[in-house]
Amino acid sequence: MPTDQLSRTFAALADPTRRAILARLRDGEATVNELAEPFPITLQAISKHLKVLEQAGLVSRSRTAQQRPARLRAGPLADAADWLTFYRRFFEGSLDRLDEHLRTMQKGNADG
Repeated sequence: MPTDQLSRTFAALADPTRRAILARLRDGEATVNELAEPFPITLQAISKHLKVLEQAGLVSRSRTAQQRPARLRAGPLADAADWLTFYRRFFEGSLDRLDEHLRTMQKGNADG
């Protein structure tokens, strides 16, 4: 079943370990060993998380001698932020309308 890019991005972001890996990669590329340091999980588990992030397009890996450092790819995050921004505007508009309605009700009660 094909999955769209936005779905892959959100699925990858659903895991706190993967979000922490992305946060670490904001500071620059890192090896699996470097990424694994703060976590009480195996290198194999970190590699699996990296694979999910790679499949979502959030991480790319290159080969440098014997290492395969990972680096952050922010494009899919920007797409997710754009998608969320649309709904943030919707909710902000809804809250603004609710605020205005409550003010109207309060004014009506004060006048009556």
